Amino acid sequence: MTANSSHQLWIYDTTLRDGTQREGLSVSIEDKLRIARRLDQLGIPFIEGGWPGANPKDVQFFWHLQEEPLQQAEIVAFCYTRRPQKTAGDDPMLQAILAAGTRWVTIVGKSWDLHVTEGLRTTLTENLAMIQDTIEYLRSQGRRVIYDAEHWFDGYKQNPDYALQTLKTAISAGAEWIALCDTNGGTLPHEMTQIVTDVVKAIPDNTQLGIHTHNDSDTAVANALAAVMAGVKMVQGTINGYGERCGNANLCSLIPNLQLKLGYTCIEDSRLSELTQTSRFVSEVVNLAPDEHAAFVGRSAFAHKGGLHVSAVERNPLTYEHIQPEQVGNCRRIVISEQSGMSNVLAKARTFGIELDKNNPATGEILQRLKALESEGYQFEAADASFELLMRQALGRRQSFFEIKGFQVHCDLVEGKETTNAVATIKVAVKNRDILEAADGNGPVAALDAALRKALRNFYPQIAEFELTDYKVRILNGHTGTAAKTRVLVESRNSHQRWTTVGVSTNILEASYQAVVEGLEYGLLLHSQAEAALSTSSGN
Repeated sequence: MTANSSHQLWIYDTTLRDGTQREGLSVSIEDKLRIARRLDQLGIPFIEGGWPGANPKDVQFFWHLQEEPLQQAEIVAFCYTRRPQKTAGDDPMLQAILAAGTRWVTIVGKSWDLHVTEGLRTTLTENLAMIQDTIEYLRSQGRRVIYDAEHWFDGYKQNPDYALQTLKTAISAGAEWIALCDTNGGTLPHEMTQIVTDVVKAIPDNTQLGIHTHNDSDTAVANALAAVMAGVKMVQGTINGYGERCGNANLCSLIPNLQLKLGYTCIEDSRLSELTQTSRFVSEVVNLAPDEHAAFVGRSAFAHKGGLHVSAVERNPLTYEHIQPEQVGNCRRIVISEQSGMSNVLAKARTFGIELDKNNPATGEILQRLKALESEGYQFEAADASFELLMRQALGRRQSFFEIKGFQVHCDLVEGKETTNAVATIKVAVKNRDILEAADGNGPVAALDAALRKALRNFYPQIAEFELTDYKVRILNGHTGTAAKTRVLVESRNSHQRWTTVGVSTNILEASYQAVVEGLEYGLLLHSQAEAALSTSSGN
């Protein structure tokens, strides 16, 4: 791969190697393969898969991809230069790299004289030999090489002549790309611009430069953008900015900034709308909650809460949006809260397919009810499902699927056991019948949820598809001690949709009951709407 246009950039993803060094992040071989294939689908040209030989997981990962290659991306093996006082051909570490079977290999070498003498405990001359010998050996074995100049910027600041010498050694040995790494993440954008400009002037004109930035100063994305504008053609980073310490440059911010704002080509335009979905897919696979406030791909990236903002966005989205959210696969959201005005309520209703008239008394009732509930501790910003049910109630459109007549929960805490046994009994009116059911669970909320599902499943078998995926508890007035008011948010999902409901009470069980009940009710509403749409479609 070589750049064929001044506006072509090569994106190099290191989520599967550098990204997995994030504290608290762990992936299986299957996870890595799923992510690699998703990045391949997005159109990322270089995907760094890991360090074969460093652990059995990475070895097996490369074996799998030899058997079932990616569609378009180059999978890249990662490794350091050979060890001091050895030859590359005799270093077992490099034999594992060759066994991985990739066309491209990324080799990391030392640029900072401090790391050479203190880290490697060798001479500056030997470090140059290690760089040259490693790259020449891999080239002799038919591999194409990307050279990552580790600690480049710190090294250049301390000893620019030696740092540049390491680059020139890698270039003369046959490296096709030279990536400048801000490994400690301490460089600022104005320094980045100046140093990259210096490098461009100091090395051969046909050298292809890349950039690899870390986020320790919260400037990784800004630094990468500055480097591109100074002349680099490869940008290395990770999905969602995952990485060691404070993370790496976030490709979910870099790609749209480079492509939509600076006019570079990173991935196909038709794939850019998959960026948000890819971000959330990766966060789901690595089992980390997505950053709701992330630029471009976060759930709140195009959320509007203030009444004046909502009113303006309704007239012209450019008033408060820097791009169209659909360009990156995101969507506009109108947030409902105690700060909401009439425009918020009208706009929010439209997102649910409900057209409201501001002169309709029910509209004013919804707004007043909203503000009254939020003053009691309810929060509808993150509980769209509960707000839609509230709105339907005011309009007389809330469908009655069932009615709770009462419930009891009994808990036993057995000494010496780690779990609490709970039994819930619930009485529900369904389709003119009273149903009494009981169920146990590993806690009171689980038992209550199980009893309610048990009572309803014969009438609504689709409930089996509903899954409670998240349960959050917030103490609202902690100064009152155990009498504090509690807010509970419950996230539920079916096979293709997620929704969140809220409950508030001084009794945590009652707050949980409210949220769980509305979660099931909203799931049934979605199911009935889907059936109605299917029926209408079939009728046509």
